Formats: sequence, C-alpha cells, structure tokens
Amino acid sequence: MRLTFLGATGTVTGSKTLVEAGDKRMLVDCGLFQGYKMLRLRNWEALPFDPASLDAVLLTHAHIDHSGMLPLLTRQGFRGPIIATSATADLCEILLLDTAHLQEEEAAYRNRHAATKHQPALPLYTVEDAKACLKQFQRVSVGSVVDLGGGVQVQYTAAGHILGAASVRVEHGGRSTLFSGDLGRDDDLVMLPPATGQRADWVVTESTYGDRLHPDNDPTEELGAIVRRTAARGGLVIIPAFAVGRTQSLLYALYKLREQGAIPYMPVILDSPMGINATELYMRHAGEHRLSHEDCEHITRMTRLVRSVDESKALLNEHGPRVIIAGSGMVTGGRVLHHLFHHAGDAHNTIVLSGFQAGGTRGADLLAGERSIKIFGDYVKVRAEVAQIEGLSAHADQAGLLGWLKALERPPQRVFIVHGEPAAADQLRRRIDEDLGWDACVPDYRDTAELGEAAYRAHRDAPRRKPRAAS
Repeated sequence: MRLTFLGATGTVTGSKTLVEAGDKRMLVDCGLFQGYKMLRLRNWEALPFDPASLDAVLLTHAHIDHSGMLPLLTRQGFRGPIIATSATADLCEILLLDTAHLQEEEAAYRNRHAATKHQPALPLYTVEDAKACLKQFQRVSVGSVVDLGGGVQVQYTAAGHILGAASVRVEHGGRSTLFSGDLGRDDDLVMLPPATGQRADWVVTESTYGDRLHPDNDPTEELGAIVRRTAARGGLVIIPAFAVGRTQSLLYALYKLREQGAIPYMPVILDSPMGINATELYMRHAGEHRLSHEDCEHITRMTRLVRSVDESKALLNEHGPRVIIAGSGMVTGGRVLHHLFHHAGDAHNTIVLSGFQAGGTRGADLLAGERSIKIFGDYVKVRAEVAQIEGLSAHADQAGLLGWLKALERPPQRVFIVHGEPAAADQLRRRIDEDLGWDACVPDYRDTAELGEAAYRAHRDAPRRKPRAAS
C-alpha cells in the first residue's frame, strides 16, 4: 500500500490522500484549500494525478475542506463512485451546490464591479458541475464493509464531529490503514462520541487541536453572557458559523438559554439556506445524534429562517438587539460578509467566533485583534467587540485524539499526522512518541509513504520504545 499526501499538510484544509493498494487507486477525501492565498491557489493547479485513473473516492464527511473539490474532480474525468455514509451524501447535496453557487456569485460580483485581476473572473466550478458530481455518490451504512475488488475492502466507523462523519479503514493483503477523518468530542452538545477500538497497521489522524485542550468552561453559559451584555448595549450578535455542526450546536445552546430564562427575549435569525437545510436533516437522521425530535422542532420554532436574498438584504435595515447566525464559519465567504460589512464598525455589536479559525482567513485576523478586515475589496473598520467561544468546537482536543489512539486494538506501525497547523501537528507527534512510545511523523505536501511488507517486518522486529511514565 502506498499513501501520497496531497492536502491537509501544514494546514487544516484541502484534505486529500491518494491511496494505492494492489491495482486500485483511491482518494480519501477531496477537499478545498482555504485560508492563505498560497493555499487557495492550489485549488487552481492541475491535480498531481489523472482523475480518470481513480477507482473510487472515500469520503469521511461533508465539510468543504474534505469534499469541496469533488465537482472539479468529476469534471476533470473521475467516473468512479464517491463512497460516503447516507447523511454525508445528503449534506454534500446541500454543501456542494451552495459552494458552487457562491463561487458563481462571487465571480459575477467581481466582474460587475471590476474587482478582479482576471478577465473575466471565473468560478472554480459551477452548479452544473456540482449536480453532475452528486450523481456519483454511493451510500454506505456505518459498520458495513465495501468490496472494491482486487482484494481491497473498505469499512466506515462513526467519527462523531458532524452528522454522517466517519473514519475509513482500507484493507488490502491482510494489512490495513485507518483514516480518522475529523474526530468529534465525547462531550459534544449535539453529536455522539466517535467509535473506538478499531484495528489497523497504519493510522492517518487529524490534529486540528493537537496542541491544546478544550477549556472546562460551559460554552452555553459563555454564549449567554455574550448575548446578555450585547443586548444591554442594544447591539447585534453576529455569529459566523459553519452550516453543518456548528450552526446546530449554537441553535441548541440558544434554545437551552431561552428555556432557562438566561437571555432576554430577542430574535434568533438563521440567515443561511444551507444551514436551514442542514438543520432539517437532523430530523431525518434521528438516532445519529443527541437531539430528540422534540428538540429539533423547538429549535425550528424558535428561529427565524431566512432563505431568500431579498430577506437577507432586508435584515441589514433592521434595528434592535438580535442574534444572526450566518456562514461561513471562518468568514471566508457567504452572507456573514454582508452583515460584517455593515455592522462590524458599530461598537454596540459583538462578533462571536465559535470555531477553529485557519491561518489566512478573516476569522483568524479578527481573532488576532485586527481592527480592519478586507471585504468585497474594501477595508472595513472593526469597532465591534470580538468574542471567542472555544468550547463549541466539534473537534477532539489533544486528550481526545490521544484517547482515541490509545483505544485502538493494538499499536499501529506508524501514525501519520495531518490536518493541523504546524505547531498542533508537531505537538501531537511528540505526545504520541513520548507518551505512547509509537512511531509518528508529520508528512509534507506531496510526500509519499510506502507501506509494504518490508516496512511491516521492520516494525515487527524493531525493539519497542517504552512510553514515558505518567507524571
């Protein structure tokens, strides 16, 4: 088996790993690069393999940093199945169409306002490309085994994180590699804990929070304090949020706060057609998360759902305290840009960052204290309070990642650490090495790892390092 790391190396975006096993070629995830321009430019580069040569794409979950390049892959010749859980397939129908639509809108806006260095500005892919890609999805059940032929079998196990998320195990010739995907938390507000106890010879794990622990504070109480002090100022709470996962956690937290009388009555507005559609899916996939059918119904009744562009524009002229949740979570696009363009300059308001902010995004700039951010080609003053709630993250922290690894049926030969900023990935590597005594490495972009029988024998016969004693 051979792995080639084509994304999520030194960054939390662009997840892509090429897997070659026997005569089969698979891609685990096919994500969009986001954040720094040097990363975003990779989206426009020719793929370092022939898409037509792939036998399958194995998708861990629907977030755009894992799925967002699929329409481009299929447009460029990939004709095999995109294998995913049913919930992931449902979410991709929402996310990929929306992402394509936003790209078309942004290209049109730049062309209308001559805000482009390219003549004309073009979307990376179109809505039609996304629709064509969706026809190639093959739905699988969590726990079932898929035979790809040639002695290659694939199994999906629940990963928590968001609806439908899964870890993927690829087996060939009696050896296997387990891809964690994005792992959720044991104490997530909405999602169930990730499955544990898998068996694999090699592991590829995410490391988004590989260098930190989640705070002990209650994120719901923290959100309530932010809402109360902003309402007392007569201000607006703007929450950039991912449409899948974070939006549902925020709505559930706001619902609990309102039921407890912990926040004043004020409109809660979800200005995200994608977020609305995703929230409705939680009712369809009951049993895959912690929310009851009644919880979902109460959240929907509490929330003002804004779908149309005209309704969204009308919000800009409304006054008085209210909470607006809109995408995107890292402020890289979506309707939240319009709200920040108009309201970031008002000191009465609060911008709440509720998730990980990748380097090079507007969210990261806000978190770093930047007092102006570039939106639609103009610099916008930031006078609003900027608050962060770390406890709502849908990712396992360092302890959660190590706990998931420790629970494997046996120590793997090597752990490859991806999907993390450099400091996070290296800190997790060190903890795996020192605490578990396992071989771990952080691959670079386009690195290749040979996982053959010789590597297996070398690992089997090597003297074992003892883990560091607990202090």
